[in-house]
Amino acid sequence: MKKGKKLYEGKAKIIYATSDKNLVIQYFKDDATAFNNLKKSTIEGKGVLNNRISEHILSNLTQIGIKNHLVKRLNMREQIIKLVEIIPIEFIVRNVATGSITKRLGIEDGTVLNQPLLEYCLKDDNLGDPLIAEEHILAFDWATKSELEKVKKMILRINDFMIGMFRGVGIKLIDFKLEFGRLKENGKNEVILADEISPDTCRLWDSITDKKLDKDRFRKNLGDLIPAYTEVAKRLGILHEQLNLSAVNVTKLRSVKKRK
Repeated sequence: MKKGKKLYEGKAKIIYATSDKNLVIQYFKDDATAFNNLKKSTIEGKGVLNNRISEHILSNLTQIGIKNHLVKRLNMREQIIKLVEIIPIEFIVRNVATGSITKRLGIEDGTVLNQPLLEYCLKDDNLGDPLIAEEHILAFDWATKSELEKVKKMILRINDFMIGMFRGVGIKLIDFKLEFGRLKENGKNEVILADEISPDTCRLWDSITDKKLDKDRFRKNLGDLIPAYTEVAKRLGILHEQLNLSAVNVTKLRSVKKRK
């Protein structure tokens, strides 16, 4: 499928048009950001790993009836996905209290929650992705009541599945972010899961040591982000070979030379 013009570029991905108006190509970048883009870096190979891990998780979610935007992975860095209208809400699912919620509410870090906690943030970098209530979503028509009810049911199913999937490979699913979009089919909108699910969007701790295997290694200057993401991919059984970062770098350098 031929890649067309760039439609959108975010912090971690680029979306390109294709010859099919209903499909786009999603490119995973190596850019790493934190604290609403205040901290930035480029980590070679991160996009490759996120592409593989997200494909694996979304494919498995499809198998249990969770509709999502993934069509197929094209190569090391790209996927074909369905074009959706993104609902401007980040849905944060927490199983263990850590990160911003501990600071906001004075909760002890690592507190296991009795049941999953769902929080909503408005997707707006200029405002710092503020925490909002369900009433805000309905009042400002960011989503309808029926859409929210459907999303919440999907989230509980996704959380249950992912907890079990990661537990089976010795990883605790601490929290994660989800996004959803409206897919237009036959003149109607259907809400489906969109964006990525990867160590960039999840907090993942080793079940025994609590070692962080996610983007907190970047946020907290812990280092070894690529080995941590690689460990997640290997445990999930999707990366049997060593990630060849030199090959990734060569490909990137060639593309830079072509642009010049």
